[in-house]
Amino acid sequence: MKLIIAEKPDQGSKLASPFSHQKKTGYIEISPNQVFPKGALCTWAVGHLCELVPPEEYDNKWKKWSLDALPIIPSKFNHRVSRSKWKQFNIIKGLVHRSDIEEIIIAGDAGREGEAIVRIILNLCKNNKRMKRLWISSLTPKAVTKGFENLLDEADTRNIYFEALSRSCADWLIGMNASRAYTLLLQQKGINDVFSTGRVQTPTLALIVKREKEINQFKQEDFWEVKATFKMDGKKYEGTWHKEKESRLKEKEMAERIKGFCIGKDATIQSIEKNRKEFPAPYLFNLSSLQATANKRFKFSPQQTLDVAQKLYVKGIISYPRSDSNFITKEEANMLPSILQKISEIPKYKTFFPLHHKSLISNKRFVNDKKVSDHYAIIPTEQVTDPTKLSNEEEKIYTLIVERLLSAHEDKAIVDYTTIHTLVDHRATFISKGKETVQEGWRRIIFRDRKQKDNSEEEEQDLPSLKEGEIGKVEDVAIKKGRTQPPKRYTEGELITLMKTAGKHLDDNELVKILNRTEGLGTEATRAGIIGVLKDRKYINVEKNQVSPTEKGKLLIDAVGSSILASPEMTAKWEQRLFEIGQGEASPNVFMEQSKRLTAKLIEDAIIQSKHWSLDSVNIDDINKNSTKTKGFKGKRGKGPIGKCKKCTDGFVVDKGSFYGCSNYSKTNCNFTISKNVLGKKLSMSNVKKLLLENSTNKLEGLKKGGKTFNAYLVWNTEKSKMEFKF
Repeated sequence: MKLIIAEKPDQGSKLASPFSHQKKTGYIEISPNQVFPKGALCTWAVGHLCELVPPEEYDNKWKKWSLDALPIIPSKFNHRVSRSKWKQFNIIKGLVHRSDIEEIIIAGDAGREGEAIVRIILNLCKNNKRMKRLWISSLTPKAVTKGFENLLDEADTRNIYFEALSRSCADWLIGMNASRAYTLLLQQKGINDVFSTGRVQTPTLALIVKREKEINQFKQEDFWEVKATFKMDGKKYEGTWHKEKESRLKEKEMAERIKGFCIGKDATIQSIEKNRKEFPAPYLFNLSSLQATANKRFKFSPQQTLDVAQKLYVKGIISYPRSDSNFITKEEANMLPSILQKISEIPKYKTFFPLHHKSLISNKRFVNDKKVSDHYAIIPTEQVTDPTKLSNEEEKIYTLIVERLLSAHEDKAIVDYTTIHTLVDHRATFISKGKETVQEGWRRIIFRDRKQKDNSEEEEQDLPSLKEGEIGKVEDVAIKKGRTQPPKRYTEGELITLMKTAGKHLDDNELVKILNRTEGLGTEATRAGIIGVLKDRKYINVEKNQVSPTEKGKLLIDAVGSSILASPEMTAKWEQRLFEIGQGEASPNVFMEQSKRLTAKLIEDAIIQSKHWSLDSVNIDDINKNSTKTKGFKGKRGKGPIGKCKKCTDGFVVDKGSFYGCSNYSKTNCNFTISKNVLGKKLSMSNVKKLLLENSTNKLEGLKKGGKTFNAYLVWNTEKSKMEFKF
């Protein structure tokens, strides 16, 4: 018999769904069938069921934060079971060691993290049975069955496990040591707060702080432009005065003189330029582009988009959401016509059909086997769903994905841009710009019901039919006052794109190439989480989708200064080596030794730099007042947070006496609460933590209502945002 280990419970259910099965406590029993002649058992982790042990478990001297104890470098990294997940671990361990289990199938998400989650559990279980790997990009019954029929050997994916393990251990080294070093050094300057650092989060924060400094240093200036209305044989159009392509005047008096000169004068069309531009359909979505688009269209945070996409994936209606590729292979391209046929039957999409191209098989813009590594682009699966039957968030994300696929089957958009140069009284030059859509192409799908087409396109006037040499009059002249504008703060969607293109901020061309190939700072799966960490650590604020650094965030980056910790350079070199480990071309042991040396160097640099820190511009009292050591983390009983709030993005659930509630209540009126007594049954702390982490308590026995006694689970319904009983 085979044992399947999935990454999450809902994933486990999907893997068992194509077969006759029976649910048990913590696993599913699959009946004998053609794929599993002896039957199979399917169990699951609960996300990261295991974690790297904290410093004090290696050596008690590392329990106390002290500069003298740094660097913290274990001789060997160990994992442990997370406190709230022992029950599921013991279920897995028991199944692993069952005498009738002959083979174990690693069935976590098909990527580095999914590989590491399951393998680490098996290591702690001391597994010595043979292993296979399930590698699929969607959870439809057809894809699941095909995946089980074509299992990979575990050796085929072993290197990406080494890559994931090297990444997490090295990140632990940098984060644990640099965080303590900067926290302790800043405490010497009177800052009473904890400063978390990281290989990805600190360079990302540095880019945000850099933009804020550019905004603060920007000096706004007034300028004036002269706008004229021309009349040529009854045809009117507008133009802007310019001299050598510069239209802005620093002095109003000069604008007034130009206006006075032009009023009522003859005007001649000096030249007309026409330029035709073609716009191919946008690439299919990878996670970053989906997050950026959803943020721009709906103001969804990157994490919100990932969470919704994950739900759609688990439902089996989109492919794997954490993909870093914008392409599909020929195999997927051959499946698209049948998917499109199903989409065409949905009322919302009927008006788009017929599409101009029935197949993408020969279109290299979308179909390229060489540009698909682990996963292809995010597309709808053959389980096509009417989006109106989904929740509001799910409908929006699913519609984006469907419409992006439909647009790929359309012609390119073609636009004619016209530039008219008008000369007034043989001296003053004016420029007019207009555009005409020649072929709408894919834009009829992506931009339907949308007034704003693209940020890269300026508003252009509709120009009348004009000819070079035509002569007319200046009918009117106006002066328009404006002010130069500072750079804009990043939106969360732009921040995702910024992290992906961080190589642009390097001077070394080789490092730029590495970051371009390795997709910048972080990975598709981790960028949203990094932004979440920056929020949780109170390094950034996000208001009206605009990202700005806090005083604490600016202080950390000023303190880190020129250290490589804040530069994408370190990540570029790091990602190059990790990529090679994943390809089996580099040694994980050598990489870890280099990481240990780098850790020691970062601490040494921090100590030296701290002697030159100037904190005169820092409001120390304000930072201490808002310290994450105290603010929002204590309930009435002075205990720490129990878990993350289920309703708001940055709240923590704390003990408030007779109930558990959100720490953000006084700030945002978040009303999330959990009663300590549920229908006569006392709710234990462990059950509250389990509910916050896994959306369900253990089975509660002896609940009483209306004179009846019953057993049930208390669960959190994410879609309805409320507690419910599950019987």
